Amino acid sequence: MKKTQLYYTFESNLEELNRLPDILDQICKTFGLNSETEARLMLTVSEAVTNAIRHGNKENPAKQATMAVARTDQNELEIKVSDEGDGFSLEEVPDPLAEENLLKTSGRGVYLMKEYADKVSYNDKGNKLTLMYKLD
Repeated sequence: MKKTQLYYTFESNLEELNRLPDILDQICKTFGLNSETEARLMLTVSEAVTNAIRHGNKENPAKQATMAVARTDQNELEIKVSDEGDGFSLEEVPDPLAEENLLKTSGRGVYLMKEYADKVSYNDKGNKLTLMYKLD
């Protein structure tokens, strides 16, 4: 049986985020996901793609972000988001729950992805993110 995989490419422009509802709808239909999983995906994938465009590629029009989606043999949904940036170190991301950061209007994306995905990991360079979701 051939494994279903979906691939998407995003220009380094935040207007690309407008495509996400249709993309997530396609992902949910392709993999038969429920509305709860779709809501988790909307939050985490929008954060992942935003970070790739804004922080990874620095909105450089010469760079792109990509997303690959597949179901694993362990019945998990795997979403990989990559950018062409220099990467980052997770240890350098400020804690959004620290008192000095509570009122900031940004800086919660990494935290939210950890909260709403079942597993979050990065490559060593920090320019490829993998989000994992257990499926029913």
